[in-house]
Amino acid sequence: MSIALRKHQDIEKLRAANKIVGGALELLRKKTKVGTSLKDLDAMAEEYILSHGAKASFKGLYGFPNAVCCSLNQVIIHGIPTDYKLQEGDVIGYDIGTELDGWFGDGAITVGVGEITQEDEKLIACAKETLYEAIDSIKEGMRFKELSLVLENSIRSRGFVPLHDFCGHGIGKKPHEEPEIPNYLDGKNPKAGPKIKNGMVFCLEPMICQKDSTKVILENEWDVVSADGLRGSHYEHTVAIINGKAEILSKI
Repeated sequence: MSIALRKHQDIEKLRAANKIVGGALELLRKKTKVGTSLKDLDAMAEEYILSHGAKASFKGLYGFPNAVCCSLNQVIIHGIPTDYKLQEGDVIGYDIGTELDGWFGDGAITVGVGEITQEDEKLIACAKETLYEAIDSIKEGMRFKELSLVLENSIRSRGFVPLHDFCGHGIGKKPHEEPEIPNYLDGKNPKAGPKIKNGMVFCLEPMICQKDSTKVILENEWDVVSADGLRGSHYEHTVAIINGKAEILSKI
């Protein structure tokens, strides 16, 4: 496994790409209102990205048809935007990628539409709080498997379970690079595998299921749901390891 170590100037280029991700996500958060269609939200975000000199990197990636993954209610990740108009009580996840001058950005949030249930508030909070707990735990020399265990313990401590078979990842000159970072300990030994080093840049993205970690991919071959059929949530940041700690590049 070869995990790239970025120079300061490279991290600054990644920061610029990720700043646009953060801005686009904040725009979508503000525009998440009853009656707005998923396709309209997708178009708003793409226009924002283009207006800042970047490209929507998800569009065409592995054949994905849109700029934004819009994951509605039971869809946890990779939702394709449709003509569906948001309704009171919906939960919607947005995942956005950018490319700026050959460097990539990536981030995600989950948002409630209008008044949502207390259960859905806890579901969204699990993804967000787990993400920030994991980021705060990162230290140079820590192993990636230890980080996966932090993610898993944080999710389970809140009464939820991590989606299996999808993971966080490295990022740089490609949207997905080494390493893969599951939201659960893969194997039994957290002290195995590569260590986190200064200059590494990667994405952490807790993907939350309520009862069953098993993935189900729907007929459109993109939308990913849990086998329990219940709502999920998703949060993501791109971070760089600087002076032994993780610094968020995709700040909103």
